[in-house]
Amino acid sequence: MFENLQDRLGSILNGLTGRGALSEADVSAALREVRRALLEADVALDVVRSFTDRVREKAVGAEILKSIKPGQMVVKIVHDELVEMLGGEGVGIDLHAPAPVVVMMVGLQGSGKTTTTAKIANRLSTRDKKKVLMASLDTRRPAAQEQLRQLGAQTNIDTLPIIAGQSPTDIAARAVQAAKLGGHDVVILDTAGRTHIDEPLMVEMADIKKRSIPHEILLVADSLTGQDAVNLARNFDERVGITGLVLTRMDGDGRGGAALSMRAVTGKPIKLIGVGEKMSELEEFHPRRIADRILGMGDIVSLVERAAENIDAEKAAAMAAKMAKGKFDLNDLADQLRQMQKMGGMGGIMGMMPGMAGMKDKMAAAGLDDKLFGRQIAIIQSMTKAERANPDLLKHSRKKRIAAGSGTDAAAINKLLKMHRQMADMMKMMGGKGKGGMMKQMMSGLAGKMGLGGGMPDLSNIDPKQLEALQKQAEAAGLGKPGAGMPGLGGLPGGLPGLGGAKLPGLGGGFPGLPGLPKKK
Repeated sequence: MFENLQDRLGSILNGLTGRGALSEADVSAALREVRRALLEADVALDVVRSFTDRVREKAVGAEILKSIKPGQMVVKIVHDELVEMLGGEGVGIDLHAPAPVVVMMVGLQGSGKTTTTAKIANRLSTRDKKKVLMASLDTRRPAAQEQLRQLGAQTNIDTLPIIAGQSPTDIAARAVQAAKLGGHDVVILDTAGRTHIDEPLMVEMADIKKRSIPHEILLVADSLTGQDAVNLARNFDERVGITGLVLTRMDGDGRGGAALSMRAVTGKPIKLIGVGEKMSELEEFHPRRIADRILGMGDIVSLVERAAENIDAEKAAAMAAKMAKGKFDLNDLADQLRQMQKMGGMGGIMGMMPGMAGMKDKMAAAGLDDKLFGRQIAIIQSMTKAERANPDLLKHSRKKRIAAGSGTDAAAINKLLKMHRQMADMMKMMGGKGKGGMMKQMMSGLAGKMGLGGGMPDLSNIDPKQLEALQKQAEAAGLGKPGAGMPGLGGLPGGLPGLGGAKLPGLGGGFPGLPGLPKKK
């Protein structure tokens, strides 16, 4: 969502960090460009004005202009003000109230209220182990109540039985009563919407609020609607009183202005963001992490969390055992590719890695996109069990058969086999004898640079607070800054091996395990 803004701000701030000393005129010129970039991203004018004023006030002080690295100080100020504009600390759904906690969902028609209701219920049920009841109060939209019932059946969440002819306020009262009798921890009320704000809608919301006494009133807004979403939030807050916001379609190609403006304009926290169609694709909104992504600093904490949610622990343990013995066949490669797809594909992963955001376009130009994963998995699936376990069997006639079965050609199969060979060689080195293998040495080096004397912690059992601390340690060690590079990779921007500077052996001059990126001439 923030790609255009990320590119614009990245080029502006990179221009500052490359300078030895900054004058007041340099800072003013950069802030003019920042202002223009934010307005182009559809951020509200008064929000942009106050943002640039606050940055200018801090950035033209004598201690900044005379500091050792004035450009980096300005980047830090912009980052801190972005975090402040987005809401400081992340705020989750508040369940600190006597059960059943009533959560009321409000918003316009088509903003994704019903789907978001089911996503929140699924999240509370699976992650927080809460017993949730969902109730549809939408008696206007055809099959709205049936839609919620179907979503409840998909996710194994209880839904209130439908009784024809009941008014929304009666359904709300019945839902709260049923939740009390059923021993539910949370009851989520999915209210009706309209195509625009009107008086009957506001009266109905106020009546439902009076009957059900919700602890949380969450406004669901489509982040692609831009400034209209900000006006909508202001109106709902004045008439009904909202406690937080949920932004849907954050995976879309909108400019992100609504997300950046809403917190500043309404004063209400953005609690959750929808990042896809699946029931699991709902994330907590962390202002610091979003600011990191916008400024190209990556988001290692979210990447690790996403990995923990998507990677099968048993499969990972079995893979690690095979790697320790230096074994890596085509079945293992297919598993690796599927896991990368689950974690958001190449673009999703690259956007969260420090300094890598600018690499996405170069990789796409080199043909390294998410379609590549699909083609490679299709090739592997077109092989026999014996061929997957022993790629040396693949001679010309077999490759011809596999190409026909996967809709590719012999060149694509050869590329895949070359990639597998390189990865298998790397696995042997990583699991090799000596000082615990190359991977262990690399991780020890990284831990040393971050000041973790005892080595890297086990990320599978780490809690979010420890993850945040790890991120801060990485930043303090200079690993979170744009262009800082990863240790052991020659300090090249973003630390991508194979694009100049040192590279890991066995990677063929490309992204780890993925050949095809042109080598630096």
